Amino acid sequence: MNDSPSGREGKRVSDDFAKLRDEIAAIDQAMVELLERRFRLAETVGRIKAERGRPVVVREVERRVLARARNAAKLCGVSPEMMEAIFTSIIHGSVERQHRVGVEMGMGTSSHVLIVGAAGAMGGWLRRFLENIGHTAEGVDPSWAGLRPHAGRYGCLDDVADFSSFDAIFISVPLDTTGEALKEMARRDLKIPVFEIASIKDHLRDALDDLRLKGTPTISLHPMFGPDKNPYGPLTMVHAVVGDEEAEREQILALLAHPYLDLVSVPFERHDRTMGWLLGLAHLTGMLFAEALSHSGLDPHELGRAASTTFARQMATAHSVLSEDPALYFSIQRLNPFRGEIYAALNAALGGLTGAVERNKPEEFAELLARAADALPERDVS
Repeated sequence: MNDSPSGREGKRVSDDFAKLRDEIAAIDQAMVELLERRFRLAETVGRIKAERGRPVVVREVERRVLARARNAAKLCGVSPEMMEAIFTSIIHGSVERQHRVGVEMGMGTSSHVLIVGAAGAMGGWLRRFLENIGHTAEGVDPSWAGLRPHAGRYGCLDDVADFSSFDAIFISVPLDTTGEALKEMARRDLKIPVFEIASIKDHLRDALDDLRLKGTPTISLHPMFGPDKNPYGPLTMVHAVVGDEEAEREQILALLAHPYLDLVSVPFERHDRTMGWLLGLAHLTGMLFAEALSHSGLDPHELGRAASTTFARQMATAHSVLSEDPALYFSIQRLNPFRGEIYAALNAALGGLTGAVERNKPEEFAELLARAADALPERDVS
């Protein structure tokens, strides 16, 4: 046993740390209990909202809660951003609890939905989402063809006995096979709505027209997020309008009723051009950032350790892009008929900025950046 002054000092420090850790653990437990009480109150609020037909999300109330959190940051000795992040998570948890109560009370519509491509990443997300909002979801996927028969799981469309038992069908298959899946729907002469969720839609025009000519209602949606998306956060979906915008929106919102759904409607003809800038350009810049780095010869580990805030943000975006299936991103680029104008704009922007630097024209450089800033959406687009 070390009974020297340094040994006794070390033991005292160790005991002090143990007491502090125990105190922190006790506070953590108290916080859990307070959160449990808060979420139970949220459940009660959700029940009242459901009974009275009131919306789950009230933005003004959320803003007040977040303002209180930011104002309390100094008292807690942390940044306002940290307090806002903590209370944003709490708000999302409260919304989830309120929404689940409404679903359990059966206040929304309950539909029977079939998902084509249900074993895929996005198909799986759709199934979980639809079931979460009170629907019954079944699925078709060729990867299930060799499996033992299971209720609600089909290896091919021919295994589905009665399509009329469904209220809607979702097509969630790879981008370059969506057209064939829609043609398969047309061959079945369906009268229930078919929802397709492809990222690029121009190449689907003929298949969608064939469906409509046969009397099958079609809805073109585009979830602007991937399969790892938490449903209790902003859920932006783009609606490519083909016919009556209000009628189509009503049909979508009736089926996909959710407190965080933000449905953005654009004409079908404008969808792919918009996606060229929203997806094609954003994906390309992430790819170009990483591809350019591959020519640097620098150690990636060292770059990561020394990264600036800007580099770290761009690195995170590049990681997100490069972690996805290259075939998907190739299809998003290749199938977009407006890709040429995005490529030309990207080359022009690069030439303009680098040209101003090479010609030692700081005023020209500043003007280009000012014009670029004007082209950006506001930071808070909610």
